[in-house]
Amino acid sequence: MRTVLVTGLGGAGRTTVAAATALAAAREGERVLLLSADPEPGESLSAARAAGVRAERIDSGAHFRTELLALQERGTTVLDLLGASRVEEEELTELPGAAQFALLHALRTADSAAWDLTVVDMPPVQEALAVLALPEQLRRYLRRLLPPERQAARALRPMLAQLAGVPMPAQWLYETTARWEAELAAVQARIEGPDTTVRLVAEPGPAATRALRTARTGIALHRRALDLVVANRVLPTGSADPWLAALAAEQQDHIKELSACFGDVDVQELPHLGRAPSTAGELAPLERPAAPRAEPPRWTVEDRLADDGVLVWRLPLPGAVKEELGLVRRGDELLLTAGPFRRTVPLPSALRRCTVEGAGLTDGVLGIRFAPDPRLWPQSR
Repeated sequence: MRTVLVTGLGGAGRTTVAAATALAAAREGERVLLLSADPEPGESLSAARAAGVRAERIDSGAHFRTELLALQERGTTVLDLLGASRVEEEELTELPGAAQFALLHALRTADSAAWDLTVVDMPPVQEALAVLALPEQLRRYLRRLLPPERQAARALRPMLAQLAGVPMPAQWLYETTARWEAELAAVQARIEGPDTTVRLVAEPGPAATRALRTARTGIALHRRALDLVVANRVLPTGSADPWLAALAAEQQDHIKELSACFGDVDVQELPHLGRAPSTAGELAPLERPAAPRAEPPRWTVEDRLADDGVLVWRLPLPGAVKEELGLVRRGDELLLTAGPFRRTVPLPSALRRCTVEGAGLTDGVLGIRFAPDPRLWPQSR
């Protein structure tokens, strides 16, 4: 099953583009599921549904209540030991962050056998990238806070029991952690799979061009595959009205900038209707991208030991600005910052035995130089 994650700038018409993407596939005979994280998705979903697309809105409030009640049920023994009072469904109010977890749950549970394509109407791009990064980040936190090795839990259990005054449910805790790990791994596999791509939406303008250039850096940092950029609400050219003609010409200039900025990624236009589309006939279906199959950026290690005594880790970060880049080495991990985006990544095995010697940004590629650590690097005889 293919998955297209539609995001972009706030108010740019992401839901309309998601519906147009789903409609195009449905008209080619594909079985299409359209999911929207927008609490008020408007008429676009209804229009796509009328054309044979299965369109659903993600109910984050219902998901929050279901999950919390299920967690309470699984932890009944522990809660009873602590003297905790049970909460009822009517008491529960959705907490901040619940929408992100509901979206990830919808992605994980979409039946790959039932659909040829799942289109997801995502939040604005910075929030969307944060959501897509959650499974990797949470798995990392779980491994740090609750290691899978149970020997540590057994060793600490008597001490923790004395401190808490009640028997510590180490077994329950680790079983819960293992379940979370499995669910997070499943949704991460869906997000990072070869059949999942990101689609960006913007209304052409100077702010949009700058914002999408920054967004492209974040997409590359998180190694997501970008398949298409959609210029939405494009005005018709050739108008006799000087004011409208000037606006249309300005939009076309910005579309050219987008094409130059994204280079190897198609930029498609959707016309401005003067209002939001409300029927399937008003949804202009998107064409399939003409570019080759989208792939995540390749991070490679170049061996320059013979010439310069270093290994170079090359990370494509198109659109990155040198002054906004940051690198921090922490053990076997590297904390990367690119503008508003951050990611902690494990070092390739060979680089873990090296020290960071420096870095440089050339033509949108960050090159990080590593020198072998004599204490860890195998010595030639």
